[in-house]
Amino acid sequence: MPLREEVEGAFAEQGALARAADVFRVRPGQTHMALAVADTIEQGGVLVAEAGTGVGKTFSYLVPALLSGERVLLSTATKALQDQLFGRDLPRLLEALELPLRSALLKGRASYLCVHRLEQARQDASVERGAIRTLAKIEQWAQATRTGDLAELPGLDERSPVIPLVTSTRDNCLGAQCPKFKGCHVNLARREAMAADVVVINHHLFFADLAVRESGMAELLPSVRVVVFDEAHQLNETGVQFLGLQLGTGQVLDFARDLLAAGLRLARGLADWMQLASAVERAARELRMAAGKPWQGSRLKWAGAAPEGVEAGPWLDALEAVRQAAQEAAAALDTVSEIAPDFVRLHERAVRTAERAAHFAQDCEAPSVRWLDVGTQLRLVESPLDIAETVRQRLLKTDASAEQPAGSRPRAWVFTSATLGDDPALRWFTEPCGLEDAQILRVVSPFDYAQQAAVFVPRGFPKPNEPGHPAAVARLAAHGAARLGGRTLVLTTTLRALRAIGEQMRREAEAAGASYEVMVQGELPKRVLMERFREGGQGGRAGCVLVASASFWEGFDAPGDALQLVVIDKLPFPPPGDPLVEARARRLELQGRSGFNDYFVPEAAVALKQGAGRLIRRESDRGLLVLCDTRLLSMGYGRRLLGALPPMRRLDDPAQFEAELDALAATAGQGHA
Repeated sequence: MPLREEVEGAFAEQGALARAADVFRVRPGQTHMALAVADTIEQGGVLVAEAGTGVGKTFSYLVPALLSGERVLLSTATKALQDQLFGRDLPRLLEALELPLRSALLKGRASYLCVHRLEQARQDASVERGAIRTLAKIEQWAQATRTGDLAELPGLDERSPVIPLVTSTRDNCLGAQCPKFKGCHVNLARREAMAADVVVINHHLFFADLAVRESGMAELLPSVRVVVFDEAHQLNETGVQFLGLQLGTGQVLDFARDLLAAGLRLARGLADWMQLASAVERAARELRMAAGKPWQGSRLKWAGAAPEGVEAGPWLDALEAVRQAAQEAAAALDTVSEIAPDFVRLHERAVRTAERAAHFAQDCEAPSVRWLDVGTQLRLVESPLDIAETVRQRLLKTDASAEQPAGSRPRAWVFTSATLGDDPALRWFTEPCGLEDAQILRVVSPFDYAQQAAVFVPRGFPKPNEPGHPAAVARLAAHGAARLGGRTLVLTTTLRALRAIGEQMRREAEAAGASYEVMVQGELPKRVLMERFREGGQGGRAGCVLVASASFWEGFDAPGDALQLVVIDKLPFPPPGDPLVEARARRLELQGRSGFNDYFVPEAAVALKQGAGRLIRRESDRGLLVLCDTRLLSMGYGRRLLGALPPMRRLDDPAQFEAELDALAATAGQGHA
């Protein structure tokens, strides 16, 4: 039977999906997208599909991919989405479609326990007392786990300082020379991936392996015929992280620590390991000092010999000290490389560190852009402006130029997300990803936004750059939360606003004797915050308020009346002083285009759409979106940004806003969960 007919049958009223889903209804948009994916698989080529919230895009690409009989690679934006796809969606569909396909989950090596490094951590006297208990839990779990995936370990905070001690990196992995290689969880996962019909990875792993040509993707990608990138709107920003060069002082300090530990353990007396490690460590600290004391979390432009505001002489001297210390360490390691595999990898790290220090002492060549990330440690970064050239040359061109076996078809590439741009051609996504020639499909959400949601932009509000703006946002959000018993998500564009709004909302809640809980991002792991919000706060209170930024603008799903009010503090324009942002805008202007209209506004439109998308997740949801930025009413681009939102009802005055809160409060707990 042709694939198209099989797909149509699966999405029919009594088809396979009706057996797979708890509640299934035929959605024309979902079927339309599934057929487009089926056609792309049959013919090969590239499909870019924007599918609005509620379309059911996951089944739209999974059903044709699974029914095709082809080997499939699925990539998601986050490990959480990866786990959901592999642990929930795939098994349900494979059972419903009665397909005996093997699936595998493959993550980056930092997600898996390294048994060799666990043994080393046990013997490391420098491990802090607070981490010893976590280490003991991991040791106990290590006896029983088959996969070694740390996501399986209950209660392990993803921010735990123990994780780097018990996982490997490309730098410190010993590969086939490792004494624990036979039971290596990373290699087991890769072997299972190579034997599977469907492999679920994430974007970080795809580009990390593509950049360094590690065995994972180098072997896997040529063997699959269908590649799907879900949450593809994150693809460009993820890709540029891996396609450039980086050198971090933390990375150099880790090398110094590993150098000393291995030298004293395996080759004591054969070199002055203490002096070599001290020289590397001193050079890293001097580099940090040469940068001065800029704001932590800032990105310094770097167009000449040194980053902006950093004196060139001391900076270049410090880079040379890093290069020389790493080179001297490499020379010593070369003399003992036959003693143990640890020294071979340490030698590679020393050489790479020396080469990168030398590279960053030279001027950056266009079209790359260079900057300095400032934190407790420094990170020197040089990256391309986008992934377009890599996609064209290393993915699509490879497909086009590869000799196809007789009767075979070109590879099928599917890129999908709920938000890929604010124009019909989806240029915000296709241009930086090198996909201008792709087939474009836009499937609108089946939700009745005019009935289910309203949007309010308060007039007379302080301007976003005025000192009183965060306090005004907090007061408005607290008022709404009080009326709804919590059930409120406040999204901020900066960490400074996050803290200011969070603190004031707590004060407002305490003063009013509110029963709901106010949570602020950063105080607990993200997973805990999301679960507690959905449950209505600690102890299952009536409702909850979450003040969040960054990653909560997307990937946070709280259907039902756990969330009825989303407040966004200001328009999410890219930070204008960011070196990468500036370089992208400048490139457009050199092409005769507008950096603001063709970059800043589309970026804000996509981010705003993502944030607003947290509100309505099901057909029965009801909610209110408040945008605390009067530029939407006073500036010409405001109409374009409002037009990018789902078609919610517009509220024009405070009385309508209050009436909407009353209506929402009346529906809470009446079956909208």
